[in-house]
This record gives sequence, C-alpha cells and structure tokens, in this order.
Amino acid sequence: MRFISFEHGSTHHIGAVLGDQVIDLNASNPKLPIGLGQYLRGGGTLQDLEVLASASKAQHARPMNGIVHGLPIADPGKIFCLGLNYLEHVKEGGNKVVDYPTIFMRGASSLTAHNKPIMRPTISEKLDFEAELVLVIGQKMRHATKHTALEAVAGYSCFNDGTLRDYQKRTTQWTIGKNFDQTGGFGPCLVTPDELPSGASGLKIESRLNGKVMQFDNTSNMMFPVIETIVTITQAITLEPGDMIVMGTPSGVGYARTPPVFMKAGDTCDIEIEGIGTLSNPIQDEIATE
Repeated sequence: MRFISFEHGSTHHIGAVLGDQVIDLNASNPKLPIGLGQYLRGGGTLQDLEVLASASKAQHARPMNGIVHGLPIADPGKIFCLGLNYLEHVKEGGNKVVDYPTIFMRGASSLTAHNKPIMRPTISEKLDFEAELVLVIGQKMRHATKHTALEAVAGYSCFNDGTLRDYQKRTTQWTIGKNFDQTGGFGPCLVTPDELPSGASGLKIESRLNGKVMQFDNTSNMMFPVIETIVTITQAITLEPGDMIVMGTPSGVGYARTPPVFMKAGDTCDIEIEGIGTLSNPIQDEIATE
C-alpha cells in the first residue's frame, strides 16, 4: 500500500492511497499520531495502517486531486546518504571505484515535499539534480545480517538529492553542499516493501528536467544495494524508526555534462522510480534577506 502525508488545516494527516482516493487515517482514528515518523517511533507498523484503511468508512475518503502533500516523514531521525553508488556515475565524475560505501548525512531542514519548491540559494547557481531511491526505517536494527536487514524497512520513496556543486567541492566533506535549506525533494508517497521486488532492486529510475530525461538507470546497478548498506551502517550505528537511507544517484547529473546543466528558477525536476511513483518539484530562487 501507499501512504502519504497531506495538509489538513494547520497540521498534517496520514493518508492511505486507494486508487484516486486518499483515506484520512487521522479522521478515521483520532488517536493516531500526527505524522508517520511519530507513528513509527511509537511502535506502529504500516501493516496496522493497512488494516485501519480497509476498515475506514467512505466518509473519510477524499479525492487525491487537490491534496497538498507534506513530507512522507516530516520529522525524520538520522538521514544517511550514499555517494558514488552507481559505477557510471563514479566514472563520469572521475572518481575512484571504492570497496566501501561513501556515506554522508543530511538534516531535516534540507528537505522539501512533492510539488513544493526546491530552492536555489542566492549565493550559488550550481544547483544539481540527483535521482535517488530512499528507504525509511520502521524497526530498530543493530548488527543486521543479510537475512535480517530488510526487516528494518518500512517502505520506499523517491528522492532528489539537490546539491550545490561548488560548495560540495570546497571541502573533502560534502555536508555543506548537500544541506542547503529546502534542496532535497522527498516523496510523493511511502510504498510498502510487499509492492516491490526484494530490496527495491530491478526498478527503473530516472530524472527529467523540464520533461527531458537526464538520468536513466536501474536500481539493480547499485554497487552497494539496500541489504548491504543496512548491514554496513548497523555495524556502527543503530537504525531507528523514522530514520532514512538515500541510496545514491546514477550517471547523467548536470555537473558532468558538456556544457554543465544546473537547475534554475522556473524549471521543474521530476524523479520517477518504477513501482513507486513520480516526485515533482518546481525550482525557485531564494529571496534575499538583509
């Protein structure tokens, strides 16, 4: 099943997607926490939400058309990101192939929801797109094995790892270039693992800038797939409900093109992953403040 967060007055509700309808689960059960992150951290499962959705009355359904999306996980915990996880992307950047994943982190303030703008900051014009698979953790996990790793996954979604390339390259640590406010698109929904192949492998993934395909690959080509990545991270760090892992981008990014192509105000960037959906974000310029 697919779950979304959507605006409801001054707050957000959890919705279950059934065709072209959304079941307002908070209206169906007013005791339900506001937000999937809070729900997962409280021990809830998406399987329980599926049961609630199937038992909900028609009065709690609303058309998907007109829904204003929020972040699938509005209050994430740790956000781990992989760099250099597709071989052709490694090659296009002139990087060395490594035998251990390149892992960095994002903060929650860098995220933006489906149909909400990705903001190009006033101090840089080198805002790049990166189509990525993202998984959300639903179960606490430490010292995962290849047999237990997927038990930690609540669901999968799409991500645009918007990157300020000039700031990324100012230092060997990528944190600043990857964490400008409202540069990481996330959504539109969270898809449960039973709707996808094991580890979300074998899915077509692409980015489109103003309708033009810029990146196209398959998640089976990740050098460090979902299971291996969870095993690696949990050797050091406990994964907890509401944490996210962003799985890296294929080749075709803007900085590696001749001439380079960067996102600018007025553009629209779409990230589509087979079986999950399409994340769409307009690009806006940040308003300068004194």
